[in-house]
Amino acid sequence: MSRDAIIEAFLAKCEWTGAARDKLPGDASFRRYERLSLDGRRAMLMDAPPPKEDVRPFLRVARHLTKLGFSAPHVFEADEANGLLLLEDFGDDTFTRLLAKGADETKLYELAIDTLIGLHHVPIEKVLPLHTPPYDEAKLLEEARLLTDWFLPAIAGQPAVDIVTSYETAWREAFAALARQPYTLVLRDYHVDNLMRLPARSGISACGLLDFQDALVGPTAYDLVSLLEDARRDLAPGLAEAMMARYLDAFPKLDRQAFGAACAVLAAQRNAKIVGIFTRLSRRDNKHHYLRHVPRVWRLLEGDLRHPALGAVRAWFDAHVPPALRRAPDEVAA
Repeated sequence: MSRDAIIEAFLAKCEWTGAARDKLPGDASFRRYERLSLDGRRAMLMDAPPPKEDVRPFLRVARHLTKLGFSAPHVFEADEANGLLLLEDFGDDTFTRLLAKGADETKLYELAIDTLIGLHHVPIEKVLPLHTPPYDEAKLLEEARLLTDWFLPAIAGQPAVDIVTSYETAWREAFAALARQPYTLVLRDYHVDNLMRLPARSGISACGLLDFQDALVGPTAYDLVSLLEDARRDLAPGLAEAMMARYLDAFPKLDRQAFGAACAVLAAQRNAKIVGIFTRLSRRDNKHHYLRHVPRVWRLLEGDLRHPALGAVRAWFDAHVPPALRRAPDEVAA
C-alpha cells in the first residue's frame, strides 16, 4: 500500500475523510505535518514514516508532559506502526513568528524561562518512569563527533585518527564539569522555533511545546542554553543574561559556579554538534539554507570556549580548527 493510501485509511478511521489538507513547511527531519480542516474542526496530522522516524517517543513524552500540566499537543489518534498521529492544532503563533511580527521579546523569553523553571522543579522521580534514555557522556560525545564526522571533512579533508581521538579526550575532560549536576527531562530542541504562544491559556500553560520526541534525562542546563544560545537568531543585548538571572533566582540552592561551568560545557557541545548537523544537512540532504546560520554558531562556540572548564577543548580547536576555518563550508549538491 502506498504512503498516500495508508494516510487516507488512517484519516478514514479517525473520521476525517474529506478534510482539507494544508501541508506545512518541513524541517530538518523526515517528519511532515499537515493542517486538517473539516466541518469547523481542526487538527494536525504528523506523518513520520518508519523506519526513518518513530512516533512512540513523541507519544510517551507528550502524554507525560500533559499529565504534569504542561502544554504538549493532545493526541487524538495514533497509528504507531505506520508512524501517523492526529494531534491538537496549536495554531501558527510560534515564538519565532511572533517575534518577526514585533512581539515583546522579553515577555516571550520570560514565558519560556518560567516553563523551564516549572519543568525543572518536577522531582526526578516523576521523570524516571518514562524510561527515557540518559543524556550521558557516551551520547554527548557521539553528538560532539558530528563536527569531526561532517564539518572537518567538508572544510579541511578527512581528519587523521589521532586528531579525532584527541578531540574525544578533550571533551571527556570537559564533561567532568557535569558531575553532580541536577538532572531532569531534557527536551533537547528547546528554542523559539518549537515554542508556541497559546493565548487562551494562562501561566506556563500558555507555552505550547513542540518537537520533544528526542527527549532524554540529563543535566538541567541543556535546555536553558538551547534557548539562550539560539543557532538561528541573535537575542537582544543583555537578554540572555537577564533570563539566566531569572532562572537562577528560582533555584537559590544551586551552586552558581558549578552550574555556570555546566552551562558553558553543554552550550559548547551543542554548538559543535550543530555545526556538524548543519553541514550534514547541506552535504547529505541538499538543505543548504542551514549553512547561513553557521557563522553565528561559531561565534557562540568561541564564546563558550573561553570558560576554564573547556581549556582542553579550546586548545584542540586552536590546533585543528583555527579561526580561518571557522566558517560555513561551501555548498555542494548531494
